[in-house]
Amino acid sequence: MSGRDPFCQPRRIRRGAALTLVFASVLVAGAATGNLPGADREPAADGAHPAAPVGHHADVARAAEEAAADGTSPLEAARRAVSRSGDRWAAVYSPGEYEEFEDALDGQYTGVGLWARERDGRIEVTKVGGGTPAAEAGIRAGDRLRSVDGEPVDGRAVTEVVALLRGDTTGESAGTTVRLGLERGTRAWSETLRRARLSRDTVTVRELASRVCVIKVGAFTKGSGDQVRTAVRRVPAGSGIVLDLRGNPGGLVAEAVTAASAFLDGGLVATYDVDGEQRALHAEPGGDTTSPLVALVDGGTMSAAELLTGALRDRGRAVVVGSRTFGKGSVQMPTELPDGSVAELTVGHYRTPSGRGVDGHGLTPDLEADDQALQRAETVLSGLGR
Repeated sequence: MSGRDPFCQPRRIRRGAALTLVFASVLVAGAATGNLPGADREPAADGAHPAAPVGHHADVARAAEEAAADGTSPLEAARRAVSRSGDRWAAVYSPGEYEEFEDALDGQYTGVGLWARERDGRIEVTKVGGGTPAAEAGIRAGDRLRSVDGEPVDGRAVTEVVALLRGDTTGESAGTTVRLGLERGTRAWSETLRRARLSRDTVTVRELASRVCVIKVGAFTKGSGDQVRTAVRRVPAGSGIVLDLRGNPGGLVAEAVTAASAFLDGGLVATYDVDGEQRALHAEPGGDTTSPLVALVDGGTMSAAELLTGALRDRGRAVVVGSRTFGKGSVQMPTELPDGSVAELTVGHYRTPSGRGVDGHGLTPDLEADDQALQRAETVLSGLGR
C-alpha cells in the first residue's frame, strides 16, 4: 500500500498524526489479553488530503456533531450510532484509548502480560509474557480466568474481558491493581496484579535441532516487518523456515507487506476495495524465494497475519499448517469526532492474490494440525527438498 490514498487520513487527528486504513478492530477475540489491539493500519503520506466521511461514517459523524451541539457526549452518541449500523468491526475510542492504541502499535502496552481466548464459554489463558506481572504471579498457559475485580467472565466476549483487565472502562492505567479469579484443575484462587507499562519483542527466532529456523511473529507492530526480513537473511544455508503466525491478531498492514517481501521477489500481496474502488498491495523485490517455508496458523491468526498467509500460499511460496484462521478481512477508515474521539468503520474488504475473500471465512490450512503443529511443520519441511 503506497500510503498516498486520500481516504487514509481522518479529518483531523490529535497531535497531527496521520492515521490510516484499519484491517481489524481493536481487542477482538483472540487478541492479546491486556496486550495489543488487533488493528491493521498503515501511515498515510504527509500532506494527504483529509477524507470526507463516507457511508455510515457520515451517520456516526452526524450523531456526534448533534450530541456536541446539544451538550451531550459525542463519544456515547457515536457508539450508539455504531451499534445501530450493524458494522461488526466498528470501534469508537476516547482520546485516551486511542493514545493507548497507538502506543500498542509501537510495541508498548499497559496490561498484566497474559493472552487469552474463549473456549466453550470460558476464558482460558493461552500465553504469559516473560517478566510480566502475570508471570511473576505464577499464572500459566491453560489456567482458566474466572473473574476480574469480582466480575465473572464466563460467557463474556474476550473484548470485554480485555477491557476489564486493562481498566479501560474505569480509566485505570499503569500502576493500578486488578484482582483476578483463577482456576487450575481443582485449585481455585485469586491474584492481585499491578498493571504495568510493558514492551515486547513481537518477532522471536529460534533454531531447532532439525535445521529448522522458527520465526515467530506475535503481532505486526512497528518495525516487525524489517525484523522478519533480517531474520530470514540470517537463516543458515540449507535450513528450512517455519513462519509461526499462531495467535497473531494482526497489526500494521505495511509491516505485513514488508514481511511478505522477505519471502517474495516482488509481486502481488493482496487487493482491497474501498467503497468499490479496487487497490493493491505489492511486495518489494529481492526476497528469499528458495528456502523451504511452512506457515503455522490457528484460530488466533487474524487480519494482517491472514493477509500474509494468503499471499504466501497463493503465490506458491509456503505450505500452510495448523487450523482454520479467524476470518477478519475488512478495511476500516478512521474519522475524528468533535470531542477528539475516533471512530473506525468498515469501508471495504481485502482479498488474497487468487481473489479469495477472508472476512467471515478465514483460511483453511493445507494440512490440518493442532497440538503437534510444529512437529508436523518439521515433517513437511523435511520433504520440501532441503
